[in-house]
Amino acid sequence: MSTGDARSVIRLSPMEVPKASDVLANELRERILSGEYPEGTPLPPERELVVQTRMSRTTVREALRILEVQGLIRIKAGRAGGAFVQQPGEENVASSLELLIRGRRLRLASVHETREAIEPSCARLAALHRTTGDLRRLEATNEAIAASADLDGFLRANVDWHVAVATASHNEILTGIMMALSRAIYTTTNNEGFINDEVRAITVRAHRSVTRAIKDRDPDAAVRRMSRHVHSYAAAALEVDDRITVAVSEEG
Repeated sequence: MSTGDARSVIRLSPMEVPKASDVLANELRERILSGEYPEGTPLPPERELVVQTRMSRTTVREALRILEVQGLIRIKAGRAGGAFVQQPGEENVASSLELLIRGRRLRLASVHETREAIEPSCARLAALHRTTGDLRRLEATNEAIAASADLDGFLRANVDWHVAVATASHNEILTGIMMALSRAIYTTTNNEGFINDEVRAITVRAHRSVTRAIKDRDPDAAVRRMSRHVHSYAAAALEVDDRITVAVSEEG
């Protein structure tokens, strides 16, 4: 075979070349996450980044936009403005997980199964690590639940209590997950067929019982009571969901 023939059989696979903005965003992201750029550090102005990186202003601006969406920088307008480094928090975790839950239209059962898996752990950690401020927030949400006059008020207070338990755990990952799950629970239980006077009364008692265990720094009781609460809540919600599904099927 001639040299020309040998070359003719060489085949290359398609290659994906990353966008310049992604390359710059990745470089800045790694420096932020590694701690090289501490929180509050101002990034160079856009025009300076253009000079340093030899990239276009459009590319630099797109890279900064990526980091802003990811919660790694905040953009301030005005003469003293610019891009400043910030560390991602619970809200970033919650937003990403909420997009997954709503975008993929995950089964309600999946949401409740996740709650049953993590909320008892939140209660256990809360009993171990809670502060006086955490207890005040839990008590305030308990009072708000008991005093709620309408469905929306009850659901919002209920969400606040569950997030307050996660916050009292002082575990940022669990707190972010619970923020997203609680929003999903709010949406899926927002109907009068599920939240009635009996459910409200049971919820108030269960929340106060878990709160007492957290206040007493009794992790075993906190786990036991929270497990019982979220399991019964999930069972009731899924029963209502099944009834609604059957009704819709029959109408169809």
